[in-house]
Amino acid sequence: MGFETKTIRIAMNGITGRIGYRQHLLRSILPIRDAGGFTLEDGNKVQIEPILVGRNEAKVRELAELHKISEWTTDLDGVINDPTVDVVFDASMTSLRAATLKKAMQAGKHIFTEKPMAETLEEAIELARIGKEAGVTAGVVHDKLYLPGLVKLRRLVDEGFFGRILSIRGEFGYWVFEGDVQAAQRPSWNYRKEDGGGMTTDMFCHWNYVLEGVIGKTATHIPARWDEAGKEYKATADDASYGIFELQTPGGDDVIGQINSSWAVRVYRDELVELRWKARTDLPSPA
Repeated sequence: MGFETKTIRIAMNGITGRIGYRQHLLRSILPIRDAGGFTLEDGNKVQIEPILVGRNEAKVRELAELHKISEWTTDLDGVINDPTVDVVFDASMTSLRAATLKKAMQAGKHIFTEKPMAETLEEAIELARIGKEAGVTAGVVHDKLYLPGLVKLRRLVDEGFFGRILSIRGEFGYWVFEGDVQAAQRPSWNYRKEDGGGMTTDMFCHWNYVLEGVIGKTATHIPARWDEAGKEYKATADDASYGIFELQTPGGDDVIGQINSSWAVRVYRDELVELRWKARTDLPSPA
């Protein structure tokens, strides 16, 4: 029996943004497409076909032409209701995400989304219910688990290299320019709470799955920034978060962790994130 190739059509919304473009289209989807897809364990192959979706027609068209992508659109609802589309991916503004994912799952589409999938617990629970009722697969980005440093760190923990871990402290951050003198490296909506911005909703989604279970404090250290048009605006979203985590190691030890995150300071010149461990090699794990 010969092997078959199945093509999965993925509508990629918010692809003109930095994360949507660089991390997902440029570094993930296009390499898979250009490699001819990937082979499953049964010998069959899966190829992917991206459809670019965005609100700025000129930008979406430019990206499609640059990367030889035949389909693009500014009609999000249209592509969600297209019966030939298998998956809807979302990397648009956080404040718009829950509504997009809800429409997609109700239309019977599988979803893959940037974090957070919702801004409130109520929205998240509703999305989980809709996905279960629709019988679709829902995936949320967990990319930090696969960073080389964290993969190596997990291996050392599993091997017992540190002994019994008692506590963890982590710090993350890099300086995002305000935008008045030097252009900001992140879009302005990231610093407006009303648009879904904020360090807590942005980065603590990652720390939550990296460490598990968060309680934290937030702050806005830089009260004014300058947007893409050079206009000053009030930063209403938190740009720093300080959190305490309660988690367990694979061996069952209870551990207290701390993560400080900031868009106003870089914590370590060679790395964006640093983890420090307190451990004892002379203590047995609890029964």
